Amino acid sequence: MGKRKRNSSYADVISKAQVMSAGLKNNTERVAKRGIDEAFITGFDGLTSESIAANDLQEKLKADLKVQTDALEAKTDELQDKYGEAKKVVKLEFPEAQWKEFGIEDKH
Repeated sequence: MGKRKRNSSYADVISKAQVMSAGLKNNTERVAKRGIDEAFITGFDGLTSESIAANDLQEKLKADLKVQTDALEAKTDELQDKYGEAKKVVKLEFPEAQWKEFGIEDKH
């Protein structure tokens, strides 16, 4: 199946599916007349379970990514501070013509 535009969150879709499943199970005779049999309900429940597992994994990965991003930001902040310190020393110690050796493109 193709991608659909999401109007609801994954959690909302899963929640609605769980309520639908309960309703289908409570009215099996009536929905069976319209083609919703036990196999359909079993497949529906399987998809719901798979969706829950995929959503849980995605939430965990998002949390892990947030932690990793925070760690990266802290390290790059520290790196920028050290870079600035080194750049100041180079500018004080070396003539402007030699700054390129250190990757400094500043004019002054």
